Amino acid sequence: MSSNLMRYLPLAAILIAAVGGYFALGDLLSFETLKDNRATLIKFRDANYMLTVLGFIAAYVVIVGFSLPGATVATLTGGFLFGLFPGALYNVTAATIGAVIIFLAARWGLGEQLSRKMDASEGRIRGIREGLRENELSVLFLIRLVPAVPFFVANLLPALVGVGLPRYVFTTFFGIMPGAVVYTWVGAGLGLVFARGETPDLGIIFEPHILGPILGLCALAALPMIINRFRRSRDI
Repeated sequence: MSSNLMRYLPLAAILIAAVGGYFALGDLLSFETLKDNRATLIKFRDANYMLTVLGFIAAYVVIVGFSLPGATVATLTGGFLFGLFPGALYNVTAATIGAVIIFLAARWGLGEQLSRKMDASEGRIRGIREGLRENELSVLFLIRLVPAVPFFVANLLPALVGVGLPRYVFTTFFGIMPGAVVYTWVGAGLGLVFARGETPDLGIIFEPHILGPILGLCALAALPMIINRFRRSRDI
């Protein structure tokens, strides 16, 4: 098998697992499954706390790393089992590790090649690449903070444009934190939700009192881009 073909194997494995998982695990990794097994999970956690933590983080990494359905349910489970803290820390850590798996697979298979082509190109494409480099941290934080950007896209795009791993890890860990804290908080209150026979409000992140501060963080992340644009316009 040629080395060029080997480069695509990790990314191909993720894509195959994502498609297979969508059809095979869509019903398994669901809120209903969590609801039906809540007593068993609580009992196991109380008897084997550290094993539960390690098992939860490993499962969450697999879900994110292979783009399986159920990431939101996993975040809720982190809050349900471990509370807002350290549940949010476990969720953010596991999601970041899983995102790094996708990033490395994409960069190894496509990113380095595509980045070299963008650097060698002229005109508009080169201008886009230089703009990304100039505002890299701001762009990376924005794609993490904006709820409308799919998590898989935010994991894949940086690898395709040549973002460095340290910056990717930094912006992923802190960029997903606001949304993760919100859903962990919802998960921490699932005991009462289960008791009332209701389902959690997963659209809470779009409520004004939640979305407002997140948009404020987006504006803060975009501020360096605005300042750079203003400086360039003054120099023209």
